Amino acid sequence: MNKIIFNPIGIVHSPFKKMEGTPIQSFVAKNTKGRVEIYPEFTDGLKDLEGFSHIQLLFHFHLSKKFNLRVKPYMDDEFHGVFATRAPSRPNGIGLSVVKLIKIENNILHIENLDIIDGTPLLDIKPYVMKFDKVDDYKIGWLKKRVHRVEKTIDDGRFNK
Repeated sequence: MNKIIFNPIGIVHSPFKKMEGTPIQSFVAKNTKGRVEIYPEFTDGLKDLEGFSHIQLLFHFHLSKKFNLRVKPYMDDEFHGVFATRAPSRPNGIGLSVVKLIKIENNILHIENLDIIDGTPLLDIKPYVMKFDKVDDYKIGWLKKRVHRVEKTIDDGRFNK
């Protein structure tokens, strides 16, 4: 297998300093403010981004050091395949979060609804476009019985042990 190497385009600045206590989804982190610092060599790539209300941040779960193919996710007591969860311990450690874009000042993105840990390396940014990203006919698998727990569930550190 070929190795794929990503270089971060920036870093996330967040009030969350450790995994434990961090919200597990961005929509639960309502009004949690933070900043994304884009490295100078990537600043030109921000042109016209300010016209979008929400953006998708792709990042590296840098604090997750190992992974298992079967995990017990935050919102269940049963084991599931890692690809049927949003657990941070993954073979490639890539995370995705949709956040609200408040404003851009030079190379700094001011954002809200942040569920990412401080110091997280940012891999990419994509504009959120509801017409492209929303689906109407969907199923949520095993989460159907557990989705009501999301507002009360935070990172308990289980993937950092």
